[in-house]
Amino acid sequence: MYFEFLALTVILMRLVWLDLRTYRLPDIYTLPLMVAGLVLAAGVDGIGLINALTGCLIGFALFWAVGHFYYRRTGQEGLGLGDAKLFSACGAWLGVGWLPYVLLVATVGGLIIALIRKPTTNRQIAFGPWLAIGFWLVWVRVHF
Repeated sequence: MYFEFLALTVILMRLVWLDLRTYRLPDIYTLPLMVAGLVLAAGVDGIGLINALTGCLIGFALFWAVGHFYYRRTGQEGLGLGDAKLFSACGAWLGVGWLPYVLLVATVGGLIIALIRKPTTNRQIAFGPWLAIGFWLVWVRVHF
């Protein structure tokens, strides 16, 4: 349990740092995180492979659909596939039932930052850090 906690914390911290600097969540971190969640889910004390797979698929599909809809509507990328892959990893680690809580924490955090930020020409907000914080907080709540 503590190894998983440490590994998850380190990877999420790296993703936060990268997304804040580059507005990207690289596959080299998100995909192994997704696979690790599925492997852990299938373990003895895991949440169950079906629950994890369902969370993984729904997490990705939901963010892909929102991003696709926004792009078709505006011609600009608003939610990248890195965010979808990170949310998919959330589903793999936590199961489908905890995804709304992760999303709640992430959206509230992102909205607060959007409201207190000074208006500039670059209105981008890295959403990955908020997803990572929501993921970490919910995972800690579930396991400790």
